[in-house]
Amino acid sequence: MSPDSRQDVALIPGMLPSQSRIEGLARHFIGLVIVGVLIGIACLPLNLVDRVQEQFYALMPTDASSPWTLPGILVALAPLVVMPVLLLLQRGPWHEGAGSGIPSTMNGLKDPSLLPRAMAAPGTVQRGILWSIATVAMFPLGREGPVVQFGAAVARAFHQRFKTWLPSLSERQMVAIGGGAGLAGGFNTPLLGAVFMLEELTADYAIVTIWPALVISVAAAGLSNIGGQPMFGLGVLNVVTPEMEQLMMAIPVGLVAGLFGGLFNRGLVWLTRTLSESVKRWPLQTGLYLGGGLSLLALMSWGTSTSDGESLVRQLIEQGMPDPVREGNHLTAGLTSLWITTVRMIGPMLALSPGVPGGLIDPSLSFGAVLGYTICSSAGYSGQLGIGLGLAAGLSGATQLPLVSIIFAWRLAGDQQLFAGVVLAAVLASYTGRLVCRDPVYHGLSKLNRQSAPRR
Repeated sequence: MSPDSRQDVALIPGMLPSQSRIEGLARHFIGLVIVGVLIGIACLPLNLVDRVQEQFYALMPTDASSPWTLPGILVALAPLVVMPVLLLLQRGPWHEGAGSGIPSTMNGLKDPSLLPRAMAAPGTVQRGILWSIATVAMFPLGREGPVVQFGAAVARAFHQRFKTWLPSLSERQMVAIGGGAGLAGGFNTPLLGAVFMLEELTADYAIVTIWPALVISVAAAGLSNIGGQPMFGLGVLNVVTPEMEQLMMAIPVGLVAGLFGGLFNRGLVWLTRTLSESVKRWPLQTGLYLGGGLSLLALMSWGTSTSDGESLVRQLIEQGMPDPVREGNHLTAGLTSLWITTVRMIGPMLALSPGVPGGLIDPSLSFGAVLGYTICSSAGYSGQLGIGLGLAAGLSGATQLPLVSIIFAWRLAGDQQLFAGVVLAAVLASYTGRLVCRDPVYHGLSKLNRQSAPRR
């Protein structure tokens, strides 16, 4: 018997070492499941709020042949009123809730002394409320920022209060696991939680974190099914393309979407840095300008620039591009697609740069899908092939996270049959995006977050 085994017996008289290990493992597993369930519950209200966008997007004409209605115009003009209110709240009583949530989480993982403030309950709740207001107002932003923060905060709180249930995990590991699980709970994508933790939050490929991350992410994602993201939330691509053709089209889609993703990354970081002082000094005026810009984009794009972009991608999968694009000449179709892509890039920059809580995953997926659809349709291939390739390529170009992008695209659109093409498109897009902007977008934003943080 080893010294460690004899010590276990001495600590627990009358109990065999195997029994002790079994009880410890059972307690550890139960603790992980409880954390996952709590994260799922915390993310559930955000998932329910996100569904409101589908109802409001139905009010948008989405193409030039359909007329605007009064409710649709009011929805399009909502940012003009809501943006100044959000910036005033962020500048005043709710300043702790400003920002995505991911940069502050990443900075806390690098410097644990920042975690108490980054994971504090008031700021976390404020961030969720601010994001909810922006979402109902149809701001073009995603929700990974708040759900990652919610997951990280819940995991840290549980670890602090019940540390004996999860003795093998440190505070830093629990925050990283919880952040990934929040993403899983927000998008019903269990594997994504572990991969995001590994590829973005920690870069620590250790069994001690991978297994718990998978358990917590599965539990969190199970809760999101109740009222949040369904399985294959954007639809299922109905296309079977030979691998050689997939690879051929993955090259132009990956390069072009990677270029746009890199420009989106660079533009968002630059605009965030540029506006930081204006948001602090003149929140009302800055909010009016940015809100007016969002409303103008909505009116000029038939509403396609609004919301997180999921409804637009779902429309692409089910119906294809709007009628003027399908029925017009190639020049008109190309210009229209390029315009929709452009507003789907500019809109999220205007919404996220002043520090409104949100995310860029959905916006990146949407402009990537439009680009992919356009490129493949122009080359005589199925537009659905382009959607599958473009979803992963757009996100990978913006975030430089190819594994996260591949898993996300597969889960949202059920396009596993496009394995070879999606992988190549995501990798090419990631490399291309890195050429345009060396720092991945979350790292660039986290640097700005550290620079703007108050000194102690």
